[in-house]
Amino acid sequence: MRLVAVVGPSGAGKDTLMAAACAADPRIRAARRVITRPAEAGGEDFEGVSEAVFVARAEAGDFALHWRAHGLGYGIPAAELAGNGIVLFNASRAVLATAAAQFPGLRVVLVTAPPEVLAARLAGRARESGADQAARLARAGFALPDGLDVAVVHNDASPEMGLARFMAALQPERV
Repeated sequence: MRLVAVVGPSGAGKDTLMAAACAADPRIRAARRVITRPAEAGGEDFEGVSEAVFVARAEAGDFALHWRAHGLGYGIPAAELAGNGIVLFNASRAVLATAAAQFPGLRVVLVTAPPEVLAARLAGRARESGADQAARLARAGFALPDGLDVAVVHNDASPEMGLARFMAALQPERV
């Protein structure tokens, strides 16, 4: 198994590229996250749980990784990381050092786009208020921890170009 953490600012297209990669290659699959957000909030395919359920699952050791971001709890169930092939998980930069220590050989794919593209995508998905969108944009230029195996994907062109760049980052030995 090859484990790949996919990170990037809100609106960069992480979920879109992950879904397209999974559809394009049956050896690639995405770990389904648990989030303290209602399931009907839209976006990625995730398991929405209450704060109490999230805390109980974290304390029970259900998650291989868990963190807080944007006022929400995010967890990757350990069972989601089992199996063969390439396993993608949408992560926060805050958990990357922990993930790299826990999973030797972890690859990080940073998906990014110019600020105007991020702003348009956030506005288009209409999940957050204008103030929340602005806060997400303010955090877009983050630094990653040192010492990681990182590939950068600029997702600022056509969906086909974004997918081609993403697939190359997932499988650099094939390029």
